[in-house]
Formats: sequence, structure tokens, C-alpha cells
Amino acid sequence: MTQLELAREGTLSPAMRAIAEKEGLDPELVRSGVADGSIVIPANINHKGVEPCGIGKGLSTKVNANIGTSSDYGDVNSELEKLQAAVSAQADTVMDLSTGGDINAIRRAIIASTSLPLGTVPIYQAGIEAINRRGSIVAMPVDDLFAVIQEQAEDGVDFMTVHCGVTQKAVSRLRKSPRVTDVVSRGGAFVIGWMLHNELENPLYEHYDRLLEIARKYDVTLSLGDGLRPGSLADASDRSQMEELLTIGELVEQSRAAGVQAMVEGPGHMPLDQIAANVQLEKIVCKGAPFYVLGPLVTDVAAGYDHITAAIGGAIAASVGADYLCYVTPSEHLSLPDSEDVREGVIATRLAAHAGDIVKGVKGAMDWDLKMSLARKNLDWEQQIKLSLDPTRAGKARAQHDTSGVGCSMCGQYCAMELVAEYLGASPGRC
Repeated sequence: MTQLELAREGTLSPAMRAIAEKEGLDPELVRSGVADGSIVIPANINHKGVEPCGIGKGLSTKVNANIGTSSDYGDVNSELEKLQAAVSAQADTVMDLSTGGDINAIRRAIIASTSLPLGTVPIYQAGIEAINRRGSIVAMPVDDLFAVIQEQAEDGVDFMTVHCGVTQKAVSRLRKSPRVTDVVSRGGAFVIGWMLHNELENPLYEHYDRLLEIARKYDVTLSLGDGLRPGSLADASDRSQMEELLTIGELVEQSRAAGVQAMVEGPGHMPLDQIAANVQLEKIVCKGAPFYVLGPLVTDVAAGYDHITAAIGGAIAASVGADYLCYVTPSEHLSLPDSEDVREGVIATRLAAHAGDIVKGVKGAMDWDLKMSLARKNLDWEQQIKLSLDPTRAGKARAQHDTSGVGCSMCGQYCAMELVAEYLGASPGRC
């Protein structure tokens, strides 16, 4: 039985109990959330030793790190190095988006090397295999696509991005409402190219029952991908995006009826003032399904700094109900990220997630900040570094310059907290 089916019959699974303990919540709240679909637990029955991770309503906002090769760069060793960077920076999940090298071997090595839930985008591998075997993506037989999905599920993939909402109707809407950046989703582009060439419906939509059958067998969580997400501010919240979302809402209900866990992916590039409305709309249309957003990126001009752009949007999205943030690295739009980019992306996105959790009232979120404030009041540098989001970076910054005072080298002997404490009769601690 899937986690959803167990929850519906009233069973508290070990995974549900583990998540409740980690989040400091009543296990029944977790079970009921899984039962109604507002919480998902990506945990393939074949991924031995996977660490339970709850994503959804009432839980802390989770962070995903994308790794994977490209057609130009990368191998198993490079991806395992990135995996380690993601783990050490405390990502909650990882996705293998490999499109180069031995994709099967890379995925299996990652699964064997981590207890974090692992996600994939099966259309990538299916499309590349079609190119290698048949000369083009559009020559891909439907059975080949589902063979890849089956193989990845058997390997232990915990969640899969599947672009089921990219229908002929949605593509027709796209043609009627031209965009600045058209389609920026690689998986969405693969599917649309196949659909237009073959003049057929999206096989992931047409054969959704077949997809559900595989997902239920292995308890793979479906991440219903946004193949028509906006790739520029000018395209945000347009008719094509909304057309896809409406279809995804229907697919969420079909998934739940089949006992399959599902979450929904969201934009993309989006102005600050549209983020809240988009999160609220997803929650309404998709009946409270966990919302997994890329960013959103709140400006198009920050090449080299898009981890910051995405963190700004991610903090807003999380604060108004987004459940899961996909990181963006400094290399976004420019190149394949390396391990340092992965680390920077995870840290920036964790910052966004935590800022959102404070607003959402997630248990323990504000307590962390209060502890840091008290450590600063006491000039307790060791505790400040320990409590930092990135202790390694904080420690290096603290040691960067010697100081003649007990404060930092910015203020030296003129530390505001030390001076005021002297007159208030409460001397701060010494480092």
C-alpha cells in the first residue's frame, strides 16, 4: 500500500511517525495531511534506507537541489561530488536531471549514495534514448517512454516530474497567446515537440492511468510538472500557464482516487506582486496539493546572481503557503552548476524557506532566530556561528580580521551592544 492508502485507512506508518517526531508535531496531524493529500512523503518502496521527508501543509518548507550531467559535461564522479555538496548544505531532497553519459549508471550511483529522497524527469532519458536509437525525440514510441518510467521506479526513484498537463488544448492556447520566451521547460519542450510532430495527444495525459499504475506499485510521488511555466516576467500568469494549471488540478484528483501521492510544480519567473495570488490559486484549483516552486525568480536581469533572485521570490512564496522550493544556483541561465554553485544554491534557498516558515508559524522557526538574537546580545561568537544557517561561512567571516574589542571588527572598541549594556547595568558576555 502507498503512504496515501495507509493514511486513509487510519494507519500511522513508520515514515509518518518519523516526520512527526522530526517536525515536533502530533503524528495524527501528519497522517491526516497525507490522507487528504495536503502532505506527501516521497519514499519509493525500493529506495532502501530513504529518510522520510514530509512536504506540505503544516510542515517546514523543504528545499530541493538539482544535480545531473548535461550533453556537454559531467560524469558519475562529478554528480556524486555535487550530491555531497547538497547533503552537506542540508538540502532535503535531490533531483537527478542528467542528460549526458550513462544516465542509468549515474542515477543508480546517486540512489546508492544518499538517504535523501531522489527525483527525476523521465522524459529526459526517454527523449535522449529516442535520439540515440531512432534519430529524434519525436520518433519516440509511447511504450519506450513508459519503459523508462517503469525502470526508474524499479530503481527506487522517489518522485518524478511528469508534464501531464501539457495537452493539445494547452498548446493551442499557447499558439493563440504568443509569449516572449515561449517554452522554457526542457521536459515541456520535449513533450510539445513530440505532440506537434505526431499530431497526437500528450501520452502522459492520454495514458495517465498507466502512469498511475506504475506510481502506485512503487509508491512514487508524482510531481505534476509545469511545462508551460513562464520563463520571463512578461509571460507570468498568462492564459497558457493557467490552462495547464486547470488540467493539473483535475489530474491531482485522479491521482488521489488511485491512491497515488501527487504534488504540483509552479513558476518560474514572476513579479513580486503576483506570487501570492499564484500560490493561492494553486491551492484552490489543486485542492490543497503541496506546491513545489522554482524560485520564483522576481527579475530577469540577475544572471550570475539568480540564486538571490530566486531566494527573494521563494521567501514570499513560502510565506503565503508554498511547501517546497527548488533551488536556483548562481549558474542558472548560464552554465551547468558545479559543486560550489550547488552549495550556494542550497544555502540561499534554505534561507528563503526559513524566512517563509517564520511567517507561516512553523514550529521552532522563530525560536531559532530568538536564540541567535540572544547570542548576539551576549556577544557569544561561538554560539552565533553554531546557530548560523551556514556555520562554515560565518566562522570564516568572523576570523577574517582581528579586533581590539569584544565585538566584531566592524565596530571594534565601539560595539553598540557593549556600550549600551554598560549603562543598562547588564554587561554582555565575553567571547
